[in-house]
Amino acid sequence: MTVAPLLALQVGGSSLLTFAPLIFIFAIFYFLLIMPQQRRQKKWQQMLGELKTGDKVVTTGGLRGTIVALKDDALHLRVPPDNLRLEVTRASIVSVAGDEATK
Repeated sequence: MTVAPLLALQVGGSSLLTFAPLIFIFAIFYFLLIMPQQRRQKKWQQMLGELKTGDKVVTTGGLRGTIVALKDDALHLRVPPDNLRLEVTRASIVSVAGDEATK
């Protein structure tokens, strides 16, 4: 009669040990991949929200220009040397070049 409860405890304890490596691997993936990506995404969204006219920006296509006008989901860039005016989406902005020049 005393053997049955002991066997139940051993089986329950070993099942926890089988899931421990999976939990450990998920924790590693979270801290090395998921969390840094979320931080980058949050920083990028904040940068897009703080855009203003006169900022020098770089797009995903490599265009460098100065913001002339802002809309809800787009903005107008003046691209040298011919002062070409382009309309691009906010999501295509990679970075603000003015921050790099002042550092």
